[in-house]
Amino acid sequence: MKRLEALDAARFIAFCGMVLVNFRIAAQVAPGHDWASNLVDALEGRAAALFVILAGVGLGLSSIAADVLLRRAAFLFVLGLINMTVFDADILHFYALYFVVGASFLSASGRMLWLGALGIVALAVLANLIFDYERGWDWSTLSYTDLWTLPGFLRNAIFNGWHPVLPWAAFLLIGMAIGRSQLRTICIQHRLIMWGFGAAVLALFPQRLVSDPELVAYLGTASIPPGPFYILASTGSACVVIGLLLKLWPKIEKLRFGSALTAPGRQSLTLYVAHILIGMGLLEELGLLNGTLKPTQIVVYALGFCALSSGFALLWFRRFKRGPLEALMRRVTEPRKA
Repeated sequence: MKRLEALDAARFIAFCGMVLVNFRIAAQVAPGHDWASNLVDALEGRAAALFVILAGVGLGLSSIAADVLLRRAAFLFVLGLINMTVFDADILHFYALYFVVGASFLSASGRMLWLGALGIVALAVLANLIFDYERGWDWSTLSYTDLWTLPGFLRNAIFNGWHPVLPWAAFLLIGMAIGRSQLRTICIQHRLIMWGFGAAVLALFPQRLVSDPELVAYLGTASIPPGPFYILASTGSACVVIGLLLKLWPKIEKLRFGSALTAPGRQSLTLYVAHILIGMGLLEELGLLNGTLKPTQIVVYALGFCALSSGFALLWFRRFKRGPLEALMRRVTEPRKA
């Protein structure tokens, strides 16, 4: 089957959004009301959700075996733990846990995938009613006080971390369901755009119907805490992006810049680690992780890093088939042919 390059482009767009958000977090940029702050605010929680949904789409399109997926989960978990020593908001170890959930749904029908996603969201709502969502957090510094203890790590990973399994694993199952549909057809592309837009708009209303501040937060579309309407809004926006790129991709290819989007999208794992080790590392070396940067400056820096990432990916694929970490993961996790 011919590769759906529009999905690679969507993955790069998701990566760029994550870079913008993560650089602002790392640089401790003060919130503002200018265009740069509004841009990053709009991407916060949405870009990472698109990233996870696209992972699910990839699983839905593939015929990967459960044991290979679990080995990839183990690889990402170890890599994520290493990454966490540099950046607490790492998503890779969460990704690994989503894959463990996804491994049990590899043979499920589209309906079962949607029901599984709804079940995960329902469990997240129930957990929020039973447990204290704020436990472990120091909101003044956005740090998790007992992250490196077993109870704190498990609580963070499953319930109240940056991207907890409850409810974020729902994004993976939703992506798998989308991947099972006929993405090459105009009908499905239009459905993704229209239903996605409708879901994103619908999710804005529930928070307007209540006055209690805690309910307003939980029924809102912000990623912290990740309430059910955040899941709905982020799924909707992701569907719009995927549908639009699939529909417009033939025209984008004619403009001859499609490879600048697809090449980095095909090595998003390598670039994700690079944006932490190299991108944030450079900011640290320059002494800029102290809140001195303005929102516009961090956006320009982040977009510059994304442009360089695209250039690196284009050069890399002239000689190699896969990105460095992507090739390593396949070598470590896939069984060798006799």
